[in-house]
Amino acid sequence: QVQLMESGGGLVQPGGSLRLACAASGTSFSIYVMGWYRQASGKQRELVASITGTGSTNYVDSVKGRFNISRNNAKNTVYLQMNSLKPGDTALFYCKMKINRGLSFGVGAYWGQGTQVTVSS
Repeated sequence: QVQLMESGGGLVQPGGSLRLACAASGTSFSIYVMGWYRQASGKQRELVASITGTGSTNYVDSVKGRFNISRNNAKNTVYLQMNSLKPGDTALFYCKMKINRGLSFGVGAYWGQGTQVTVSS
């Protein structure tokens, strides 16, 4: 079994910064793509940023230049550094990982439980 645990959300003023982390735990797995999604109230979930195993990154246009995604493969952890936060960034943030659990369980997508980010003065 693989579980994802997020941390780092909270309340921050406009212009502030937060760093989210998501760690995968379990046995006998390898991680391909890691990503962060967000879902604002009344809106669909959207991909914010992703990073491949080789370090290639992708960002939604609205966060380019403000957010940075990184990963620590030794710790099975993905990070999202968020700077210059705006009220429009307020959302529930989820991490997602594409994980290979070997021949018995194959490859699948795993989600964290979500962490709330609120940007408000």
